Amino acid sequence: MNRVLYHFSLSPFSRKIRIFLDEKGLKFELKEEKFWERRREFLVMNPASQVPVLVEPDGSSYSDSVAVCEYLEEKYQNNLLIGSTIEERAEVRRISGWFNNKFYYEVTKYILDEKIFKHYRQQGSPNMEAIRAAKTNISYHLDYIEYLVNKRTWLAGDNFSMADITAASHLSCLDYLGDVPWEKCKAVKEWYALIKSRPSFQSILRDKISGFNAPTHYKNLDF
Repeated sequence: MNRVLYHFSLSPFSRKIRIFLDEKGLKFELKEEKFWERRREFLVMNPASQVPVLVEPDGSSYSDSVAVCEYLEEKYQNNLLIGSTIEERAEVRRISGWFNNKFYYEVTKYILDEKIFKHYRQQGSPNMEAIRAAKTNISYHLDYIEYLVNKRTWLAGDNFSMADITAASHLSCLDYLGDVPWEKCKAVKEWYALIKSRPSFQSILRDKISGFNAPTHYKNLDF
């Protein structure tokens, strides 16, 4: 049995696990899941009907992107992505939590809900006030990323980590929709360009979302 990741292409949480698996050198098969349809077989794997869900070759399944990352880090200890000391792990988890929660609820969720999921659920036109709020909110988050990368090599310290993966996963979804003002944040753009150039990021740059076209700079490593 192959390792399978049930995902949705424009889910930042799914993208995070895809990058994490590739960074660990683990082979896996992708299966696109329209989780909002609440497919019975998918609900058996995850009653919350959320992506991602990872099914290992032995048939065991794991859900919730934080839990999946922790599982992969503990089981496959090559190329540590959550830090090698207590202090490093605390900082990696803190910054990852910022993007999983604060950034998601203040920026990513607004834009994906209004632009993508309303379209797929046939719920009418986007709420432009919600989108404007997200575009306002993203500015201070980019300022925070800039602050971090100006004092560190990577977001959580000297090493590329889950913190960078988590932040880049969110930004990549927004970038696919043309909603990241790169011109206002040179340092953040340079940090993101480094992540885009990693082999683990290449499949994400090839993603195509039905009904939506990415801007021309999306795939460009030197954008």
